[in-house]
Amino acid sequence: MNATPPVPDKPPLSVWATAQDGPRAQRKGRYLPESDAHPAKMFPAIAAHAIAMYTAPGDLVVDPMCGIGTTLVEAMHQDRIAIGVEYEKRWADLAARNAEYAVDHGAPGYATVINGDARDVERLVGPDVTGKAALVLTSPPYGPATHGHVRVSRDSGQSGVEKANWRYGEDPDNLSCRSIDDLMAGFTEILVGCRSLLRPGGFLVITARPFRRAGRMIDIPTMAAEAAVNAGYVPHERCVALLAATRDDGLMARASFFQLVNSRNAFAAGSPTHVCAHEEVIVSRRGGDEADAQCGCVPFARRLEDDGRAA
Repeated sequence: MNATPPVPDKPPLSVWATAQDGPRAQRKGRYLPESDAHPAKMFPAIAAHAIAMYTAPGDLVVDPMCGIGTTLVEAMHQDRIAIGVEYEKRWADLAARNAEYAVDHGAPGYATVINGDARDVERLVGPDVTGKAALVLTSPPYGPATHGHVRVSRDSGQSGVEKANWRYGEDPDNLSCRSIDDLMAGFTEILVGCRSLLRPGGFLVITARPFRRAGRMIDIPTMAAEAAVNAGYVPHERCVALLAATRDDGLMARASFFQLVNSRNAFAAGSPTHVCAHEEVIVSRRGGDEADAQCGCVPFARRLEDDGRAA
């Protein structure tokens, strides 16, 4: 039987097994306990896999919306240099402390956290970073779609469900507080700034999942892919990062309380809706320099040494 020919003009697919352990187990002993309060944390295994796939030791990794610093911590543990930008001071301070915690626990790399608006990322990180990053790894904010944490009566001793940690912050200028159109316009602006930070052949990796608002599916992954193209990147791969563990008899979902409730309510209303078992991973490369895509660039740490600026 002949093999199915590849579909032209479509990036290749791959599946990342990134939820064999749950997210709390992945963070235990690697992040400060208060990290659990962030409403939309990237699975550490997703960040670790992307960093291992698209960078080498000594490379520079940038996350313009770094939250609690997942990208930074995983980069440090793989002997990379990392820079994170975070709008909310609460999370920027926590990301810096998580980076310090990584150093205390043997991470050979190092990281810097900047509190600021990533729409101004070029100015925030400074000219020394221009053209040096091997990877920009990030995820767009989900705004009011984040579910937060719940405690049921059995745990809280109070009647009903107690909800907490479902907001990034209270600042109305935070992209997470804006409309979907404004959010994606701001996200595109951030990606434009990040493109100048990438070295020739450098990678942009965006992780995202769709969500529902008022029963309507919001296809954030496709919007993020379009934002990357509009910002001047060239599609490279579109992968799947599992949010469910693979077992001999199938997938074991790691759905949140609200995902399960929403799915059950939708089934009861005659509109079958399944919980999300994966994040989409949109991988692009810096456009305009395809000839340099296999350039074998010198790691950022060696560049610093060559320039006499190593820390």
